[in-house]
Amino acid sequence: MNGFLEYVDKFIVGYNEYIGQYLLLAFLIPTGIYFAFKFRFLHVTKFFHSLRIISGKYDNPDDVGDINHFRALTTALSATVGTGNIVGVALAIYYGGPGAIFWMWVTGFLGMILKFTECTLSFIYRKVHPDGSISGGPMYYMELGLKEKLGSLAKIMAVIFAFATILCSLGTGNMAQSNSISDVFNTNYGIPTWGTGLFITTLVLLVIVGGIKRIAQVTSKLVPFMAAMYFISAIVATVIYFDQLPAAFLLIIESAFTGQAATGGFIGAAFIYTLRFGVARGLFSNEAGQGSAAIAHAAAKTEYPVREGLVASVGPFVDTIIICSLTAMVIVVTGAWTSGIKGVGMTVEGFYRGLKPIGLGSWSQHVVAAGLIMFAFSTIISWSYYGNRAVEYLFGEKSIRLYQWVFGLFVFLGSIWGIDLVWHFVDMVITFMTIPNLIAIVLLSSIVKREADKYFKVMKGVI
Repeated sequence: MNGFLEYVDKFIVGYNEYIGQYLLLAFLIPTGIYFAFKFRFLHVTKFFHSLRIISGKYDNPDDVGDINHFRALTTALSATVGTGNIVGVALAIYYGGPGAIFWMWVTGFLGMILKFTECTLSFIYRKVHPDGSISGGPMYYMELGLKEKLGSLAKIMAVIFAFATILCSLGTGNMAQSNSISDVFNTNYGIPTWGTGLFITTLVLLVIVGGIKRIAQVTSKLVPFMAAMYFISAIVATVIYFDQLPAAFLLIIESAFTGQAATGGFIGAAFIYTLRFGVARGLFSNEAGQGSAAIAHAAAKTEYPVREGLVASVGPFVDTIIICSLTAMVIVVTGAWTSGIKGVGMTVEGFYRGLKPIGLGSWSQHVVAAGLIMFAFSTIISWSYYGNRAVEYLFGEKSIRLYQWVFGLFVFLGSIWGIDLVWHFVDMVITFMTIPNLIAIVLLSSIVKREADKYFKVMKGVI
């Protein structure tokens, strides 16, 4: 079995290094720049309007949909705020050096306008079922929106995307999360990975059978709490090393363009590694351009598609610009990035060094463990919804229950497999979703532009 997994891992690594990474670099950042200028940086200029929408100022209970703006955002955020914010940041620094963080920031900033575009489209082309429930996402705007331009190819793209979504739900939103949970329990408390796997699998299955409303109820309570707890701990650790912040920012920016080798046994030694791991971990963290969040935002209650797109644009800001940056700062300012520790251990080391001066160093493993468990668990249950929407699109509603059991199996498998194989698999399947989605939103960008112009004309004098 181990020999087979090693063969699979080598194949996946070959794809990632020679195909996948270059596809992402060629499509993701240029597409984000294109949309930023096309929509005149509205993700920045309309940012405070987006916050007012999230606050409920424009909520109308009579609008068609399953959940309000806030719950749509927290559901999408719970899928993105996960191990990428804790383990992913550490891995980006481990392989690409501190400069990888700069490219995570770029991915997050451009990801805001990508999320706006894909979630606006998802709302326009969503499907309302007779019972009032909602199905939406890139597979629908690919099939319906691209039909005139691409003919039968539109349906093929939609099917490819839906299959890729199922794979990602088992990898990105499942195995990577359960693997990190079992790893931190094993490292910190000596609990066997299989024991953690069984426990997590049971909890996940109890939640996901409730559907989007149950998931939204859980995530709307879990996300604010987990974000606040991790945020406060990271702020405290960073403030203690406040005098190191200017040097940390300078190091990140300089090494982003020089490809400076990380010291202390690190592997990142070239600019392409820095760029690659910054973009890859940034995409894994905020999922902008991947199309996944569009599935959750399609279920929102609102009259205007653009309004939900604006709500969605806040996601990458919270996920990458704020939470990922906090993790990165703790690791860099404390010098934990030179420790040579890989994965979650680097983040634990950063918090240990950061909290030690105030006598809380021994609590660092608990802070990281608690944050990781909540982040990862919320991601798992949200991604189960993305996967079942893709299953429903491909095979019908009757297949969802089978998918849920398969999903539970992969929670367990992720818990016991090696970390390298899991993350290599994650990097591979992300490209299967992202590339078709980026092509689709570029081809449909004129529709979003028309909707945006119409919306801001209606709201003129109001915002």
